[in-house]
Order: sequence, then C-alpha cells, then structure tokens
Amino acid sequence: MEEIKRDNNLNEVSAPVQNDDEVVLEVRNMKKYFPIKSSFLRLVVGNVKAVDGISFKIKRGTTMGLVGESGCGKSTAGRTILRLLDITSGEVLYKGQDIFKLSKKELRKIRPKIQIIFQDPYSSLSPRMPIGEIIGEAVREHNIVPPEEFDDYISRVMKACGLQEYHKDRYPHEFSGGQRQRICIARALALNPDFIVCDEPVSALDVSIQAQIINLLRQLQKEFNLTYLFISHDLSVVEHISDTVGVMYLGNLVEYAETEKIFDKPLHPYTQALFSAIPVPDPDYKMERIVLEGSIPSPANPPKGCKFHTRCKECKEKNMKVCSMIEPPYKEIEPGHFCACHIYDTPSEISEFEKQMAEMERKEAEEAAKRPNKKKKK
Repeated sequence: MEEIKRDNNLNEVSAPVQNDDEVVLEVRNMKKYFPIKSSFLRLVVGNVKAVDGISFKIKRGTTMGLVGESGCGKSTAGRTILRLLDITSGEVLYKGQDIFKLSKKELRKIRPKIQIIFQDPYSSLSPRMPIGEIIGEAVREHNIVPPEEFDDYISRVMKACGLQEYHKDRYPHEFSGGQRQRICIARALALNPDFIVCDEPVSALDVSIQAQIINLLRQLQKEFNLTYLFISHDLSVVEHISDTVGVMYLGNLVEYAETEKIFDKPLHPYTQALFSAIPVPDPDYKMERIVLEGSIPSPANPPKGCKFHTRCKECKEKNMKVCSMIEPPYKEIEPGHFCACHIYDTPSEISEFEKQMAEMERKEAEEAAKRPNKKKKK
C-alpha cells in the first residue's frame, strides 16, 4: 500500500511537510438549524436546532469520538462539517481554510481530501454498478492517477481493505455486510484523503465483524496518517478507537477530553449517566447505574438554561435555580478537560449569574404587571 501514497505524492511536489501536531480540522461555534414551516402558507414558524454551537479541534493522525443519544445531532454535525449540509452559522476550518467560504472550484480541489463512510453500507452503494467502478468512479473524476495505472491502483486499494481483485466485477448484493463496509472504506481511501468522517460505520454489523472493521480502520490510520471523526453510540467501540471524545446532548457539546481522562473521570452528569450504562464483562462487578428520568426534549423547543436540567439529578437534588435560567459556560475544568455544567461555576461566575437571574426576574415581573388582568365574569 505504500505505492498508493507514493503515486499520489508525485502530483503534490510542493506539498508542505506534515507535522503530527498540525490541526487538520477545527470547528468554531458551528450551528445547523432546520426551519419549521407552517402547513398552509409555508412560513417559517420555528427551527429544529440540530447542532447548536459546538467547537473542537482534531490533530493529524488522531481520532475524535463523538457520542450521544439518538437525535442529539451527531450525524448532522458530521455532514455539516463536510459541507454536505449548509451551515447556519459558525466556521469549519480544514487546514486553516473555512470550507464554507470556498468557491465551487476551490471546494472541488479539497473534496478528495475530506471523505465520509456512511452508516448503512448497502444503501450507500449503487446496486447498478460493479465494485471496481464504485471504488474507481471518483478516482477517475478527480484524476487521482493516470488512465493507464487505473486498474492496478484500484486493485491495490481493494487489497489494502481486505478485498480481492476478482471482486471488481461483482455487485453489492453479492457481498455480506462486513464486505460492503470494506467497499465503502476502499471508496474513501482511493481518493487518498487526510480526513474521514466515520458515521457509525459498524452499528449495522455483527460484533465479530465490528472488530474486524475497527482494526482495519486503525491499521489504515497508522499506514496513511489518517484523521478520523468517529461518530457512534457504542461507547466500548469509541473507547477502543478514539484518542479524544466529545459528548453531545441536544445539539450541544457538553464534555470533551482525552479518552482516558473522560472514561476515568467523567465530569458532566449526562456523561456519568451515559458511561454507567457500559456493560462490564465481570459478573462480580456491580456498577451503580444512573437512570435518567423523562425523555430527551424536542430540539425544536429546547429547555431554557441548561438543556439537560430537566433530567439532571444534580440539579434537582441541589435545587440549582441557575440551571433552569442560564446556559452554563463551556470551559476547561482541568487541563485538556472541557465541560459545560453549573456544578463547576467559580465564585465570581456564581455572583455574575445571580445578578443576571435577578435582572431576568425583574423583567419578567414588569412584563407580568403590564398584562391586563382577565377576571372571569360571574
């Protein structure tokens, strides 16, 4: 597989020397809202806040795991990062370039470098095309290799992903789920990418096949210095493959840290509840399960203040009024460990929040006083 890298680098003579500490992707306060329209006049009456202001960085050659409940905005975040969806506000920087400020011509140049592996390996493959053509279609479109080297190049890519050369002429329905996902990985790898969004790539596979695909992704990462954003709801898989982990809840990033730190000492109450559900293969070990009450609120009408306060045990036990009124700041609690929770407010922040709450209550009282009293007629 070294030949694949060497062939492509012939076309990039002026490429800068790659630094392992280089930040490949940086997301700054990214928001993605979907408008809600009325059924009759088609007027916008609200927004579904799928992603509501998230920020993080991913260094070259590392994997960031993105976890959370279904519907929290993980997949939407991944697709927005790749500009498969339009952004509402914020910035997505790939090697310092804002992807959403690039022209179509400029975006086309970096498209091969930012790829995605979808969740369902069957629906993401065209049933009318043979495997060799599925993998090679974009290679030919972007002129990755000269036409005379095309067949050999596709064969090398397939071999690197555990596929045989005679598979080229077969169709997706002739393969198992694990083999289909290898085809999806080969399709992304063929473009010699720097950054790949893995959108729950093993959730539709058997456990034994999951391990094979995860090991393949890790092997390819080491061989080609790839950078991954690994989206999943399987925490054991995320712990195995990720260098850093971000936890999402209702469109917000509530906690972020290195994998070892966040699994050893989760700070946010939601993260603690999430991690308490991880099964432990020891019959004698008893983990204290944290059961969340209620259901996840609607992203079209999220709670005021901290979005998690309606289900938070800490908020209810400590009767923290601030949680229901003011959104907690996303800040660094420990070196490299970020969290958004009022439990970790400093004395100065508590004082400032108390002033804000008093002002909010004063305004609410004034507005209530202006409303006319409607007395029931006897």
